[in-house]
Amino acid sequence: MSQSHAYNPISLAIYNQGTSLVRERRMVDLQSGLNTLDFTDVAAHIDATSVTLVSITDPTGTIVLEQTFLYDLVSGLALLKRYLEQTIEITVEDGTRFVGQLLSLPDDQLRRLGMGDGSLILRQSDGQIAYIQVSKIRDMRFPALPDGLMIRPTLRWLLQSTRAGSQEVELTYLTDGLNWTADYNLLLAVDNQALDFSGWVTFTNTSGGTFAEAQVKLVAGDVKRLPKPKSYTSERLGLVMAAGGAPRPQVEQHEFFEYQLYEIKRPVTLAHNETKQVEFLTKHGVPAHTFYVYEGSQSVHGRERHPLIEQHYGQANITHVQTWLEFSTGAEAGLDADLPEGRMRVYQQDSDGAAILIGENQAKHTPKGETVSFELGKAFDLVGERHQMNFRKPQKNSVEETYEIRLRNRKDTDTVEVRVPENLFRWSNWEIIEASHAYTRLDVQTIEFRVDVPPGRRTVITYTVRYSWPG
Repeated sequence: MSQSHAYNPISLAIYNQGTSLVRERRMVDLQSGLNTLDFTDVAAHIDATSVTLVSITDPTGTIVLEQTFLYDLVSGLALLKRYLEQTIEITVEDGTRFVGQLLSLPDDQLRRLGMGDGSLILRQSDGQIAYIQVSKIRDMRFPALPDGLMIRPTLRWLLQSTRAGSQEVELTYLTDGLNWTADYNLLLAVDNQALDFSGWVTFTNTSGGTFAEAQVKLVAGDVKRLPKPKSYTSERLGLVMAAGGAPRPQVEQHEFFEYQLYEIKRPVTLAHNETKQVEFLTKHGVPAHTFYVYEGSQSVHGRERHPLIEQHYGQANITHVQTWLEFSTGAEAGLDADLPEGRMRVYQQDSDGAAILIGENQAKHTPKGETVSFELGKAFDLVGERHQMNFRKPQKNSVEETYEIRLRNRKDTDTVEVRVPENLFRWSNWEIIEASHAYTRLDVQTIEFRVDVPPGRRTVITYTVRYSWPG
């Protein structure tokens, strides 16, 4: 059995979809001719079909003949399966000792269905049959550890080498269970005009492996993956591999193919069953602003095949006004960064200097130079109402309706701007024939009013829309 030892930091490319590419170089001692090489410290959730091993020292003279992934790990049930029809020793709670040939295994599935009691059956040396409940067992002893059972998941290769001595080899594989997400902390200034921005990478490792002093790259984007095939047991794959080939920020960002790549500039250790955070972006004084949205009209999902002419269709009693935050990721705004998808928590300092959470939301992947906007919550001092004031059918193939939208500001001092999107859902062909305020057409079925509402006052928006369709 050839020996190996790691000497370089492991390289990890971690995708935000739960998959990671592991690349590692090790020194191994090989003999001339056939060699069996084991790597025991690998992830338990490895994709065995993705494994490659190449010799950096002698790529043409060292050939992989077979590779096997062994993950039949030592456990009580695994030992019992290997010792079926063989002799074992069992001691139960009262100290009674049984030695005999194991005739049956506990059936966990039957026990869950209430059809079995989880028992073992032994044939003792005198021919008597011992029926032992698993719940009563205190101790089990086996003569030896059976061949094929591993303490840790193991990759095993059969290699053909033309030379003896030490060689540098490179191992590459994909594994599940290693993931990352982005988390952002935003401190909004008291005047709502700027924010201090802090971005963190949160790692979660449930891969079954520990990666010490790893060089880590994060891939942000949606990478196409095929559905996972039927899971592999310990089997020979029979593959022959070809040779292949401010203070400074902790994370360096650049484009890679159609994705964004974030490279952490120092080694990171990711232990199994560990969650760890690394800061990757810090900016101060990023311009921002808050605004308010009253969306009293309901969206109708899906294109209708005919006009919606029922008078009260889509009516809703919505009174709350939403508070939104908006800022740019561009260089002109001071952020100058691509933001991977993640959770944004927004804080603001109270009069005593303590930071209070004022909202959080999930932001999508946002390229540099785009605008980020998301809802923080409901505005306590703003109220909206929306009423249908008129509905008529002037012709067989048309409908007209009038809406009145009332916005009230209960604040003591501040005049606020409220954005009012209106969904024109009855039919695709429409026109606004009268409106009290200017509006903007956002898309084929949405317009938006933006109005100021003074403190202690109310603002009323009215508009009439006509829908028409072929007679």
